[in-house]
Amino acid sequence: MMKPAPNIHDLAPVPVAFARPAPAAARPLSAAPDRPWAVRLGKRLRGTFDRLIAGSSLVSNAPVLDVRDFPWTAVLRERWTEIRDEAVRVALTGNASPSLAVVSPDHRAIAEVGKWRSFFLWGYGYRIDDNLARCPRTRDAIARVPGLNSAFFSILAPGTHIPEHRGVTKGLITCHLALVVPRDGDVRMRVDDRIVRWSEGETLVFDDTYRHEVWNDTGGTRVVLLIQFARPLRHPGKWFADLFLGAVRRSAFVQEARANVAKWNAAVGRLEG
Repeated sequence: MMKPAPNIHDLAPVPVAFARPAPAAARPLSAAPDRPWAVRLGKRLRGTFDRLIAGSSLVSNAPVLDVRDFPWTAVLRERWTEIRDEAVRVALTGNASPSLAVVSPDHRAIAEVGKWRSFFLWGYGYRIDDNLARCPRTRDAIARVPGLNSAFFSILAPGTHIPEHRGVTKGLITCHLALVVPRDGDVRMRVDDRIVRWSEGETLVFDDTYRHEVWNDTGGTRVVLLIQFARPLRHPGKWFADLFLGAVRRSAFVQEARANVAKWNAAVGRLEG
């Protein structure tokens, strides 16, 4: 019999197994220098790529999109309590969820170790089978997402601020399913010039190529299921988006992140014996 989920609004931040670096003031956050050529080239040509993709988009190019344009989000809302319970039972237990900065070199510029943690289910089209097996309800729900690229439980510690940043390609759209939203303060995100807030059990769909930043100004842990999926496109934008994403998916950059998740899971497995 499964153990009941703990009181989700009393969750404390979970310690990580890796040693913490020096405080942020002493060690400024910075991205890994050896980023893949596709990412470096994409950043230089981002404006051109984004205009081509935007011109081919079958949905709005606004910063925040209407969830009614994505009918599959209804499945997430219908099953949100089951998904939340799996996140609490699995991703928020022990050291199951590493810091995103440990897993992904590209996030080291914005994610302080221990502040933004992740439990990956999919990453750039790759399944994380051992994690999916531990979250069968979530696995079945995200299987309904057309063009699924990535999915993970995104966990923000109390007092976390993720500084302004933007995604790599307009070929992807981001969806958040709010699972745990502390009520003792303000948890918000700015997308372009809009301020949005999460509501448990609701979905938020946005274009992360707009500048955005996040605050958890509470004493609790915020948890969302973060999904990235392919923007519905016609040609020629779809051709450019698929080419770019295919190159990133095969890059050493993404393969390193996959290896880091596997190493973390193996280490946690040994600790749990």
